[in-house]
Amino acid sequence: MSNDILGLAGKVALVTGASRGIGKAVAEIFAEHGAAVAVNYIHDAGSAANVVASLQRRGGKAIAIQADVSKVADAERLVKETVEQFGRIDFLVCNAGIWQGDAVESISEELWDKTIEINLKGTWTVCRAAVPFMKQQKFGRIVIVSSTAGQRGEANVSNYAASKGGQISFTKSLASELAHAGINVNSVAPGWVETEMNDGVFDDKIRLDSILKTIPLTKIGSPEEIAGPIVFLCSSWATYITGEVLNVNGGSVLCG
Repeated sequence: MSNDILGLAGKVALVTGASRGIGKAVAEIFAEHGAAVAVNYIHDAGSAANVVASLQRRGGKAIAIQADVSKVADAERLVKETVEQFGRIDFLVCNAGIWQGDAVESISEELWDKTIEINLKGTWTVCRAAVPFMKQQKFGRIVIVSSTAGQRGEANVSNYAASKGGQISFTKSLASELAHAGINVNSVAPGWVETEMNDGVFDDKIRLDSILKTIPLTKIGSPEEIAGPIVFLCSSWATYITGEVLNVNGGSVLCG
């Protein structure tokens, strides 16, 4: 953009879980506003390559980096490669996550651990790796993608809700810890979103209708409708916001 109204041009963004869904939409908005983007993925190299190609066609700078954020060494490599390629890291969007669950007495230890390791530990690992670089720059913006489930709980996915509630507490802790270093830390809590993760739910028309009745705006959110607020929290319009949990859910969960 010729008019850098959001203050994103020339900056560098790392987006985890960016090969599809919300992460992909976030990467696209960053690129449209002049930021270079590191597109993180874990398995789907083809989709990540397609995202990078799309960003480059729009005139943006982008690379794809494979890393499993549940592993400290992978997270460190992810951040290091981003800095080596682009020289700095200004924005970190912690978006990688999974949504699987069951009744509490039926959740396996394997699924419980996997959910916590990817959703919660995976947020910590990339923050842990990125913060030293942001401190050197005396600037940084971290946005953690949580969920309404982390605010109100959600039956039959207690593992997921626990991981997302943990992200919210982590957001508030980091916001206080890092404010003196010029690093703002916020969370976005989406409700239901049109992503592959939810396809199985929305294919059930009866369940979809019941979900829509709980949303005052009477629609499922699009990835772009979640991505816009995420990028906003990284922009020059949000310099005095830190420790906030921004609800983006069509009014389905109203909490201050």
